[in-house]
Amino acid sequence: MHLLMVEDDVRLAGLLCRGLADEGFEVDWAADGSEGLRRALSDAYDVIMLDVMLPGLHGYGVCAKVREAGNTTPILMLTAKAGEYDEAEGLETGADDYLAKPFSFVVLTARLKALVRRAGRPATAVLKVGDLRIEPVSLRCWRADEEVSLTTKEFAVLATLAERAGEVVTKTDIARRVWDEYYDGDLNVVEVYVSALRRKIDAPFGRRSIRTLRGAGYRLSADG
Repeated sequence: MHLLMVEDDVRLAGLLCRGLADEGFEVDWAADGSEGLRRALSDAYDVIMLDVMLPGLHGYGVCAKVREAGNTTPILMLTAKAGEYDEAEGLETGADDYLAKPFSFVVLTARLKALVRRAGRPATAVLKVGDLRIEPVSLRCWRADEEVSLTTKEFAVLATLAERAGEVVTKTDIARRVWDEYYDGDLNVVEVYVSALRRKIDAPFGRRSIRTLRGAGYRLSADG
């Protein structure tokens, strides 16, 4: 597993390089945002571990530019900044997961491996739910003939619902499919992304395709 670590703390980077190597990772290290971005866009990686507070270009900027370039490599944001707004900002820029320092090395490696496994799953060519069309390979979505712009995380939540269209999907199922199979954080984050999806794929088109079943979860249907 080829990993890019962008971390400016030399001591921590050295410890992580040795520990991750023991876990089967081949680690490339960049100590600032600009070098991290250059490496991310020039080499092929299975996963990127990205600190937020970096010299040159901060982690949010690196993440955004990587996604703007069409690079879909899984990204784990690693930072000393804790709080739901910081986490939301990281996820909105295209990160796949977020881990605050100090952290457990066991949890870190589990999350990195989970991201690599999810990225390696065979992708479904097209998902269709009524006139909603979702392309997991290209991360694009249409309502009828109009393309809808979604963030990476919004797309992942929608795809999870579409894969089980007509069924009730719990918040826990969504969180563990989209964020991490070991996810045990605040499930309200799922509500945030479902609300964003409703504003984008339903409200402008006069639809109510994503229904809430109180105490149970969410259901995506074609006739909403």
